[in-house]
Parts: sequence; structure tokens; C-alpha cells
Amino acid sequence: MSRVWIVKRKHFYQLAAALLILLIGWLYVNRASILPTFAEPTAERTIHMVVGEFKSTTADGKTIEAYRWDPGTIAVKKGEHIKLSILGINGESHPFFIEGLNISGEIKKGKETIVHFTANQAGTYRLICMTHTDMAHNGPMIGYIEVY
Repeated sequence: MSRVWIVKRKHFYQLAAALLILLIGWLYVNRASILPTFAEPTAERTIHMVVGEFKSTTADGKTIEAYRWDPGTIAVKKGEHIKLSILGINGESHPFFIEGLNISGEIKKGKETIVHFTANQAGTYRLICMTHTDMAHNGPMIGYIEVY
């Protein structure tokens, strides 16, 4: 003998509401494993920078030029993981160091140089090109990393 279940519409809605409440309760209890969190990301942030040059001619015909980092200042959060991607556009070679972070390297024309760092102390860190240190050498070529 088979029995046929007949459910009244009112009972169907009550059953559906009860199941929905159970599902919401289960999701609430298990939210850590299935719902996104709003914690600080640990992924690395990429910042792009280029080496550029300003060049001009004075009224007396003298050529003047200056090399720059572009952007000249970048801002990062204390403890943030940074991937600094620097592309050499002008100038054949730019050996550099970042004061306070114990980082050095070289930017070459047409090449990308990647630097990874995490600044754990707030402050201003200077990115200094050792070729263009002053006006006599088409500088100073100094960029700034502001850590807040």
C-alpha cells in the first residue's frame, strides 16, 4: 500500500520557513570556513615606476637634463608587502639603493627591475640613484617611499 502525502499550502510555507531558518543557522555557525573575511590582505601590492628624463636647451644653446623617478613619491602602509616594478626608459644604467631598507640594485634601459620589500617602520625612505647624485650629474635623482 502506498500512501500519498497531501500537504496544505500553509504547512508547505511553514516547512520551507523552518528549513530556511535551519540553513541560516548552519551558515552562521560555519561562516569561518565558507564566507569571506574582512581581514587585512597579505598579498603583495604592485607599484609601477619608470625612470624618466627631462631635457631642454637654454637660450645660449646649452643642453640641460635631469633624470627622475616617476612617480617621485609612493605611499605604503606600515607592514604592507610591496612589489616595486621599475622600468628603465631613459639613461643606460641607474644603480640605486633604498635608504633604511637595505635594498640595492640597477635599472637598465628597456628592462624591468623588480624589488620586493616590507617596511615595518613608519617614515620616509629615499630611493637614490648613485649615478645622478647632484646637479653636476643630471640629478639629484631621488624618489621617496612614504610609510605610514
